Amino acid sequence: MSATTYRTCPRSGLQFESNAETLMVVNAVTAVVALLVGGILAIGVVLTRWPAVHWLAADTFYMVLTAHGIDMLIFWVIFFEIAVLYFASSTLLRCRLATPRIAWLGFALMLIGAVMNNLTVFQGGSSVMMTSYVPMMASPYFYAGLILFAVGALIGCFVFFGTLVVAKRDKTYQGSVPLVTFGAIVAAIIAVFTIASGAIILIPTFFLSIGLIDQVDPLIYRTIWWAFGHSSQQINVAAHISIWYAVAAIAFGAKPMSERVSRGAFLLYILFLQLASAHHLLADPGVSTAWKVVNTSYFMYFAVLASMIHGLTIPGAIEVAQRAKGYNNGLFEWLRKAPWGNPVFSGMFISLIGFGFLGGISGVMMGTEQLNMIIHNTIYVPGHFHATVVVGTTLTFMALTYFLIPVLFKREMIHPGLAKLQPYMFGLSMYFFCLVMMGAGTLGVPRRHWDLSFAGAAMAYEWPGAAYLMMGLVGIGGVAAITGGGLYIYITVGSLLWGKKLDGGKPSAHFTPIPVSAPSAAAQSYGSAGFAAPGTFVLAMVFLVSFVLYYFINWKYLSQVWGLS
Repeated sequence: MSATTYRTCPRSGLQFESNAETLMVVNAVTAVVALLVGGILAIGVVLTRWPAVHWLAADTFYMVLTAHGIDMLIFWVIFFEIAVLYFASSTLLRCRLATPRIAWLGFALMLIGAVMNNLTVFQGGSSVMMTSYVPMMASPYFYAGLILFAVGALIGCFVFFGTLVVAKRDKTYQGSVPLVTFGAIVAAIIAVFTIASGAIILIPTFFLSIGLIDQVDPLIYRTIWWAFGHSSQQINVAAHISIWYAVAAIAFGAKPMSERVSRGAFLLYILFLQLASAHHLLADPGVSTAWKVVNTSYFMYFAVLASMIHGLTIPGAIEVAQRAKGYNNGLFEWLRKAPWGNPVFSGMFISLIGFGFLGGISGVMMGTEQLNMIIHNTIYVPGHFHATVVVGTTLTFMALTYFLIPVLFKREMIHPGLAKLQPYMFGLSMYFFCLVMMGAGTLGVPRRHWDLSFAGAAMAYEWPGAAYLMMGLVGIGGVAAITGGGLYIYITVGSLLWGKKLDGGKPSAHFTPIPVSAPSAAAQSYGSAGFAAPGTFVLAMVFLVSFVLYYFINWKYLSQVWGLS
């Protein structure tokens, strides 16, 4: 292995260690490849659920849906998150990456596992969806691929923790780690719990698939699997919120209104966020009513509180920074004069608003035990998680990529005009896609069924015309969002292949410690400056009113079900 060197980016001032830089590049590129595969598969899913098109045959549809879910929800986001972990440790703390050889082993296992799983699904006989519920069985290679990927991702998390130890030992920073790194630590802690949960249940399922054991209890499988299946999104939440803080600092020089409050909100995620997995188990007899009530009320409220804190402090920090620059006219001049033509900012802010209003409000509604009954296993559920995973996480990762192309990849971005357009096209199309999908789910449209019309069924169900209209709009919104995703891949891959090569900075054999400064005093002054962010407060009140109205509208819907008794 070549000697470790450090380069300081002349555009951002960030310092990259050579081993960490290479690993960030390969993980991010592999993530984009997974996104490309998942995006191509999304075409088949969308055009089949669109009643007027109904493209794929049933067996092909379920194969495509299985691969799409796994590529998007697991491989795309976790490959990118490993790159983010290395960035948040080695780059932000200006230190060498711990055990680079072991980090390469982790990447190799993840890559082998992802390829193995995809090939197995495309060979047929493993169309068991992302959930892969027993006793419906897939090929042993399906489970082996996921297990290898999980082990590789765990290795990446432990290399991240080791890098934090290196930074502490070498004293590359003073005081506490930066808030973005702190958020990444939270994401990694949740990842260890999450990925370990997946391994705990997938290993016996693998043994079942090769005939080594006779059965895996379906209720135990569901309970443990959802500690992996839903909690993987909690890794995403901690990671993309960390990136929101980073973008606020990059685009505005914004500091948190109160670092203590923001760090406390991240800690609430560790304690309570993965308990949101409960909403997948509310119709299961395997867990007690008391457990369901506690998880869908008291514990869930702590996780919601944490997200609402971040939703207030991030735009609040931006508002404070903008007002300090003189944008003080009215409630929203700070927002109107924000750099909306910069895809790093626009992608982040479209993500923040969509994640809060669409993903957050719908998630709380779904996580309420009584209300869950009216949308459980309807297409409302993927409407919700597209608002969280796609609008929240994927769009945030896209925004960060536009910052990393010149800084990490040392390339000039091609077609800057298209890059300005892409977050709007992708984000707003996905807003529409999620809204009409949740509307169709409210009408009862099933989550996974290949044919809305149930053609040929002995007891066909007549859907209202609005259901067909909604699913047609889902198709239109989905095609528009896929086009926006294709633009991102074209700009990203094209920039790496054809973009003008930029000066990366002169490499050095020694790291440069983070300069000693006193940002904490300034950050604390924001929190004590009175009503420092009135525009953000108004936005928060709009969110609260929207939440309350929608929450009680769904109680009205629930009351209409009571007549069945």
